[in-house]
Amino acid sequence: MATDLVILPPPPPEAVHRNLAARSGEVETRVLEAFAATLRVKMPGGLALAAVGGFGRRELFPYSDVDLLLLTASDSAMPPKGAISAFLQMLWDGGFRPSHSVHSLDDCVKEHSDNVEFTISLMDRRFLAGDQALYGSLDERLKSFLAKRGAAIAQQIAALAVGRRAKFQGTIYHLEPNIKDTPGGLRDLHTARWLQAIEPRESAPALNAALDFLAGIRIRLHELAGRDQNVLSFDSQDALSDQPASLMREYYRHARVVDRAVREGIEAATEKPGTLIGRFHEWRSRLSTNEFTVSRDRVLLRSHQPPAGLGLFEFVGRHQLRLAPDTLERLTGFKPQTTWADWKRLLGLPKPAAGLRAMQETGALAAALPEWRNIECLVVRDFYHRYTVDEHTLVAIASLESVTDGRFAELFAEIEDPALIRFALLMHDIGKGSGRDHCQVALEVARDVMTRLGAPDADRSVVEFLVERHLEMSSVMTSRDLHDGSTALALAERIGTIERLKLLTMITYADISAVNPQAMTPWRLEQLWRVYLLAHQELTKELETARIHSPEGVSPERARFLEGLPMRYLRIHSSAEIEGHLALARQLESRPVAVEIEHQRGIYKLTLLSHDRPALFASVAGAISSFGLNILKVEAFTNAAGIVVDTFTFADPHRTLELNPTEVERLRGVVRRVLEGKQEAEKLLRGRPKPLLPSKARLKPRVAVKNDVSEHATLIEIVAEDRPGLLYDLARAISTAGCNIEVVLIDTEAHKALDVFYVTQQGQKLAEAAQEGLRESLLAACSATH
Repeated sequence: MATDLVILPPPPPEAVHRNLAARSGEVETRVLEAFAATLRVKMPGGLALAAVGGFGRRELFPYSDVDLLLLTASDSAMPPKGAISAFLQMLWDGGFRPSHSVHSLDDCVKEHSDNVEFTISLMDRRFLAGDQALYGSLDERLKSFLAKRGAAIAQQIAALAVGRRAKFQGTIYHLEPNIKDTPGGLRDLHTARWLQAIEPRESAPALNAALDFLAGIRIRLHELAGRDQNVLSFDSQDALSDQPASLMREYYRHARVVDRAVREGIEAATEKPGTLIGRFHEWRSRLSTNEFTVSRDRVLLRSHQPPAGLGLFEFVGRHQLRLAPDTLERLTGFKPQTTWADWKRLLGLPKPAAGLRAMQETGALAAALPEWRNIECLVVRDFYHRYTVDEHTLVAIASLESVTDGRFAELFAEIEDPALIRFALLMHDIGKGSGRDHCQVALEVARDVMTRLGAPDADRSVVEFLVERHLEMSSVMTSRDLHDGSTALALAERIGTIERLKLLTMITYADISAVNPQAMTPWRLEQLWRVYLLAHQELTKELETARIHSPEGVSPERARFLEGLPMRYLRIHSSAEIEGHLALARQLESRPVAVEIEHQRGIYKLTLLSHDRPALFASVAGAISSFGLNILKVEAFTNAAGIVVDTFTFADPHRTLELNPTEVERLRGVVRRVLEGKQEAEKLLRGRPKPLLPSKARLKPRVAVKNDVSEHATLIEIVAEDRPGLLYDLARAISTAGCNIEVVLIDTEAHKALDVFYVTQQGQKLAEAAQEGLRESLLAACSATH
């Protein structure tokens, strides 16, 4: 028969004080009795008994160890071992857990680099019994010792705290925290007080309320377990409150105060002027601007009000700084008014996590995105996740800043706009705790947020896809047969494009990595990479094999235009873009080539339609390169009527088109004349010598030629160091080999060219000899220098 759970809430502050004092008093009485019956009899002088550690602070919990110091005048005047054993035996028999040490007076006032804990314990000392004059000498000499060597001791205490905190990933937001040792717990609270005692700071926050709360929790944990048990487990949370979520939110609120205090203390102890880190932080003060002052690696505001938008947090993220205590105070109640452009700038930084952490710490993240409050300090119980939902999200974003596996690091470098992944991660679990499918709720929230911020349709589409499908690849990894060909086909259909596959792979990598430090096992890493390769292969094959046939719901004119184009065309182009292409196609009734050039967000896009002809692609690539423009991305398709739809995206590094608007029209004219056979691309390029590649190229070129991917064409995949004119050289090598380019997908990221061609020779796949010859020609083109 089930019984109702009896709730045992934490005691109020006054009860906490009474409990600790009563326990300490009870133990003290028994310790004094044992000392009088054993050690005092054998050594009436030259021996003092002191309480240290928690016992010295009169903070004994129900099942805490009883820390004791037996102090002697010298190493040669030690108490008899038999008397010590009898003393300890009486305490054990009384149900206590004594933890003792025997030290001479001289030993207590010197550094113990291999036992810093002993010096720390002496900071909470108090006299119990024995030679009071001897203890008085310890008191005086220890004060003098700490006055002289306090800085060194503080550094040792700080180093000990840093090492302990690292075992818990330096975060307070654990679902089942250890009240004593987790960051923000009692050990941190005492560390902050020890550092404050050695080197007082005016700005140190008050910790009394946090001590009352944490001590109350620890008392109850001991009582529930009947032993020294300090983990606030899910079962313990239920036992302490009928609203465990509220209990945990209160815990995190107090833990934040402690965490801030100990971090400030650690920084003060370890970043002294003249030390290596101190000199580095002094040098970093040069980063100061007319809005911010940088002092000891912390940011101070020059004015009373922070700048509008996310400028402060972008500055923190860009330079990996921290906010000064004064800045934290000034940001109380700060509500940044943000736009999509503000978020793109912050999240587009190489390492934006520091800026987001600063926003979280100050409350600015929830102020800028009120929806964030839905997951702030939210505990969602399972035995897999270790952190609260908001912490998991920030850890996921940070994980992309230190991708250690070379394959995934390379993949992430290929992503054109990493800010979109990071914003999707910011939203991906924001639907948790709603009682509904969290992916669907997160999608709805993300749509509302992006509407409010004014995100453009293209960015919204990507983020919405990632938020809605962020569990897709994880599901395939764990619940699908990767040897079944239908698995890759189904996944490719749901993802749609290679670009989205890369984005989804990296959001999956981040999501798994942030579950807990051991979640991304080597096996999971290999499984994720395998799923990526399967989907990539399927999407690459689909470029040529999946074609549009008899499209429904469109006009006859549009249906004729779409017939035979790859399915990818529909996935990457909006209805408005397709209508624009159709308008260009109408121009072909009166001219052989239709060309349009647009300037979009710092890059240019050239779209051309023409009837297919030999070397068409190479000619256009050469014409664009002859202007000193860098081709970044290309989509080249042909429909059933033989109309080529090519889109070249390129950068203008020398601002030739921007500073000379007439050059845009000249470029349009050159492309037309090249395609009409009135100019030769090769001659245009002769006047622009290619830059020399580094003596040791950063990337060794790779060319793969595959005949088993498509029924009708040969697939060529090229990865090479990008350079001006590379695409022209590759396309010319293909044309020179007598091959026709059927489909092209070109991408360039981080100086790496990622090129996919589907080619035929006389309407057929390439024979084996032709494959090898073309491969050698393409490798030569990748390495060509002029």
